[in-house]
Amino acid sequence: MNFRPVFVALTIAGALIVAAFAVSSRRPAAVVDQPSAALVRASGKCAECHSNQQFSIVHEYELSVHAQRHVNCLDCHRVVQGQQGRSHHDFEITTRVTAANCRACHESVYQQFLRSRHAAPAWAAVAGDEPFSTEQVAFSEQFHPHSVKRPPHPLAKLEGKSATQSGCVSCHSIGQPNVDGTIGSCSACHSRHTASVELARLPSTCGQCHMGPDHSQLEIYAESKHGVMFSAQRRQLNLAAHPEKLTTRDMFVPTCATCHMSGLNGLAVTHDPSERLSYNLFAEVTEPRPNHARARAAMQEVCSNCHTQPLIDRVYAEADAVVASTNSKVVAARSIMDELRRDNLLGKPFEKPIDFEYFDLWHYYGRTAKHGAFMGGADFVQWHGNYPILKHAVEIKSLAEELRRNHGKTP
Repeated sequence: MNFRPVFVALTIAGALIVAAFAVSSRRPAAVVDQPSAALVRASGKCAECHSNQQFSIVHEYELSVHAQRHVNCLDCHRVVQGQQGRSHHDFEITTRVTAANCRACHESVYQQFLRSRHAAPAWAAVAGDEPFSTEQVAFSEQFHPHSVKRPPHPLAKLEGKSATQSGCVSCHSIGQPNVDGTIGSCSACHSRHTASVELARLPSTCGQCHMGPDHSQLEIYAESKHGVMFSAQRRQLNLAAHPEKLTTRDMFVPTCATCHMSGLNGLAVTHDPSERLSYNLFAEVTEPRPNHARARAAMQEVCSNCHTQPLIDRVYAEADAVVASTNSKVVAARSIMDELRRDNLLGKPFEKPIDFEYFDLWHYYGRTAKHGAFMGGADFVQWHGNYPILKHAVEIKSLAEELRRNHGKTP
């Protein structure tokens, strides 16, 4: 018997096996490992491809509560009324998941969100009311008068489309109108595939937008006693606790969500942070919100889970005084600007240096002082708030006098 052909065949087969093993051993586990049957079922077979191409998406989904409850990829990516679908490997899907998809299961949450400033007012602050329907404008104006029915912000045009798109829109798109008739993006706070309540409770998540000179909440929080304690005790908190079962055993140190949204110790959960805000602190001249008394009582009820009433009353009284004091300083500066405008000494918005001085005075430092007072940020009340307010007020008076001298007009 001639063993040569058999020997050659075995040699070649062995070489092929070794080569295949060598190649496969260099390939990542996400490529060579087959997804479990349970994952394939739960993900609507999407994981079969995406575990090879975008493994992090599949992994994030595996970590999510959606996966635990057998909500699969197609449940969220299915085309709903008003959306344009596309064919994707024999599935009809939408690649842009909006609030329309989320509301299919979370309608009450969506309705709460619609009443908030995170919805239409956020987008209108940049783009004005034109993108919204008449009904959407009317609905939001009930809760936030003059916040949606407004023109686009003049800075958006002056700074240009590229700066606005990569800057303003990145945050304000949380309230952008969608082609399907809904407003907003839930993934702005919860992320796309983890859909995480833990992520939404992190101060850094809110701080993606609520930071910087015009709304420095993240910086104020980090300086406050709440922020210092969170930094020290973060690992002892249960940030993933169910929203309706959250207690001070889970969150004995508050984050932004604890005070503004969470249902702590039996309190109602809300996706409208305005429900617990008694002032329009963001405004040029701050006034009580329409729901002032009810909102103050709701926030103080949250505070009472950790603090005694005398302390709560003192903090609110001191913050009220800062609001009144800041208002008086802004009104004094605004009266100078109004007189200049009356006498035709100001041109288009942001055409003269004095326009920027006044804008900084109220939009940066006025807001900062007021937020610092309510959030426990002493440095922001003083050196990032009242001191620059005083400095800019002096500069505004000087610039106004110069304008009048140059035009021969006295007040």
